[in-house]
Amino acid sequence: MQQNERLDEFKKSVTNKFNIYNSLFLSLPYADMENVGMLVPLLFEQCEQGLSEGKKPEDILQHFFANFTDFETEEARIDFMFRIIQYVERQVVLFDSVEDSAFPKLQEHTNSLSINDYFELVDQSKNWDKIAKKLSTFSARIVLTAHPTQFYTPAVLDIIKELRSLIDENRVDDIDITLQQLGLTSLINTKKPTPLDEAKNIIHILRNTYYDAIGELFEYVKSNIRMSDFDNYDIIKLGFWPGGDRDGNPFVTAQITEQVADELRITLMKCYYNELKELRKKLTFKGLQEPINALNESLYRAMFQKNFLLTYPEIIGKLEEIRSILVTDYHSLYLKDLNALINKVHIFKTHFAVLDIRQDHSKHYAAVEDILKQNGSIQDSLSELSEEELVSLLLEKDVKFDLESITDEVAKETLKNIGNLKEIQRRNGIDGCNRYIISNSEDIFSVLFVIGLFRWCGWKTEDITFDVVPLFETMKGMEASESVMQQLFDNPIYRAHLERRKDTHTIMLGFSDGTKDGGYLKANWSILKTKETLSKVCKKNGVKALFFDGRGGPPARGGGKTHRFYAAQTKDVANHEIQLTIQGQTITSTYGTKEQFVHNAEQMLTAGLTNNIFGKEHTISNAERKLIEELSELSFAKYESLKQHEKFIPYLENRSTLKYYGKANIGSRPGKRGNKKQLTLSDLRAISFVGSWSQLKQNVPGYFGLGTAIQKLKNDGRLKEVKRLYKDVPFFRALMHNSMMALAKTNFKLTSYLKDDAEFSEFWNILFDEFKLSKKMLLEVSGHKILMEDEAVSRESVKIREKIVLPLLVIQQNALFHITQDSKHKELYEKIVTRSLYGNINASRNSA
Repeated sequence: MQQNERLDEFKKSVTNKFNIYNSLFLSLPYADMENVGMLVPLLFEQCEQGLSEGKKPEDILQHFFANFTDFETEEARIDFMFRIIQYVERQVVLFDSVEDSAFPKLQEHTNSLSINDYFELVDQSKNWDKIAKKLSTFSARIVLTAHPTQFYTPAVLDIIKELRSLIDENRVDDIDITLQQLGLTSLINTKKPTPLDEAKNIIHILRNTYYDAIGELFEYVKSNIRMSDFDNYDIIKLGFWPGGDRDGNPFVTAQITEQVADELRITLMKCYYNELKELRKKLTFKGLQEPINALNESLYRAMFQKNFLLTYPEIIGKLEEIRSILVTDYHSLYLKDLNALINKVHIFKTHFAVLDIRQDHSKHYAAVEDILKQNGSIQDSLSELSEEELVSLLLEKDVKFDLESITDEVAKETLKNIGNLKEIQRRNGIDGCNRYIISNSEDIFSVLFVIGLFRWCGWKTEDITFDVVPLFETMKGMEASESVMQQLFDNPIYRAHLERRKDTHTIMLGFSDGTKDGGYLKANWSILKTKETLSKVCKKNGVKALFFDGRGGPPARGGGKTHRFYAAQTKDVANHEIQLTIQGQTITSTYGTKEQFVHNAEQMLTAGLTNNIFGKEHTISNAERKLIEELSELSFAKYESLKQHEKFIPYLENRSTLKYYGKANIGSRPGKRGNKKQLTLSDLRAISFVGSWSQLKQNVPGYFGLGTAIQKLKNDGRLKEVKRLYKDVPFFRALMHNSMMALAKTNFKLTSYLKDDAEFSEFWNILFDEFKLSKKMLLEVSGHKILMEDEAVSRESVKIREKIVLPLLVIQQNALFHITQDSKHKELYEKIVTRSLYGNINASRNSA
């Protein structure tokens, strides 16, 4: 069934149900203000009407308070605005729950390619040998991060899960009670979470969703692939950044990294223990009791005694002993259930998810410089050494240093962590922590510093069991990447390290900072070209290239439709494995339920496999490349002129929520790198940068410059060329679809009062003009009449979500205005701005 049927199902299963349950929710007594929720629809109506008439947010609220409430004091009105924010947050949770509940039904009406559909196509094409060979080595690695937009506590996640199941069964009375519980449960952290808190929140999802989801997906593939000895336990791999990602986060210490590694292992032991406990109820046979009890006791100890370590071979050995007895003496009864547990142990081993380590190149630079000063190799700086001398020190010389004498605290913790990684591998297994990622990589030393620091911290060169992963995230980094990788391959010591790592190299390319740096089209086009170039370089040197994509929530940070993105890659991009980060609220919104996780994991696998198996490998002709290049340069020039505008940073600082991200108890990481008083774009985190444009409902990084670029070609009589590009090149079409999503979530009416602002009117009008032009040009190129025309369900979801948060956004803009007026209640208005971030982030689902 196609789009209209999906839309009908959405309206029946989502829109109508939400309206029914929302009516219950709005009538709940809450916070000593009887039926305050009944004012929410009135406030929405006033906000929508007032913005359409061009009224300022403060005038809209003034009119609302004067005509619909009896709040006479400013304090009472501020208190009411806080209550509205709380209501809106919970309405978002309710809508999320209803939409998640409807997910399985909506998938019945979709034409997206599931694994089952894929196998049917293979069956028709008689390509089983080819697919079996590819699936035996292909995998998708989903790396979970704790970027500061994922802040629901486990208690709230449990409420959401309960609501989903109750909505499935239409249990209205129970839904009513659960909504009351939601109304009385805090949705946000009372204090900033620590990195360990963030890790535990996501491990909660691993245990309750991904453990079973990945196990079931593996069982399905294994039972349908027509390959009796299929043993690709890496078909879906989990990666984990909380507790290991110390880039710009001084709170991630070596101790935190150890604690998170332990938490992952211990939680996995609980999963194994609980599954074995259920299995014992079936395997009640006398000959099995001794080995089952022995394993049960060992798992129990491993759950509660941090220093009692069960190894992967020990667990598998005991399970295989049980299986042998079951097959020999008990007619293989319940063998399928036992095999399911054995397969999960093969998948997760003793680590559950691979704990990645990440640090910024500048911190390694500081550590190397400090050590070499101590050592006497330099007096003041690394610039005293030639490149050859520095390479020799890093790869060949034994350098001793005193850790306690390192002056930079972050560098000291980085070194301490490198020294501890052997112990983490001993406890969780080598597969549990074996990747070291370097942010802001721009030369060979981004990689060689890590090798050198490992050696100086006690690792023998031949025993470094880590992949060193450069992250080329800036335009400069991507431009240098080909030369950097070739120089690394030419170094015999590093080449020997790669041979020990199975001649495989993982390379990460930056979406977030790339877009912030180069604008939407240029950044994405540069990433594709860089992937193609690096694929050739690696192939030429006999190295398998694996690309790791930093895909955040919104298109501006590499997000958007994941399946469409990977299905659109060209044949010149190495396609051995899909690796991507899942960030922020996308973890719960896109991968939060078992059904969602399995669906999206299947989409990634089929996207990565389809091109190879069915001969649909995409190419971009020289003429098409030239046209995309021209568009990217034109759009970049427009974006660059915006960045250079004298009001660019002041606008974000004074008219957006930028500085309030750091005040919100959302995540443990600071909103910018470094401690400079003067805000610079290079130090600004992409999350707070993109998120601030989202809160303004301007979404500038997702499209800015596209309208100008297409208009220029149209003026030259070349619009047909762009239309053909959209029609014939899936990569270009995927980017344009993502931009149309960004445009659909834009509402310049919210800030239209700035068109007359004494300081920012010119700048605001530049933004608004490009928005209008981009929308017009993209509709013209696509042939659509409205944005997201061919994504009716997503469009309807966006429409409802934007409606829910409109009162919150008006309240937020009103608060920002009063802050600029130095109101006597400035502190309260600042709290309103901070408090209003959460609901909008969740409503957008991929806003930051």
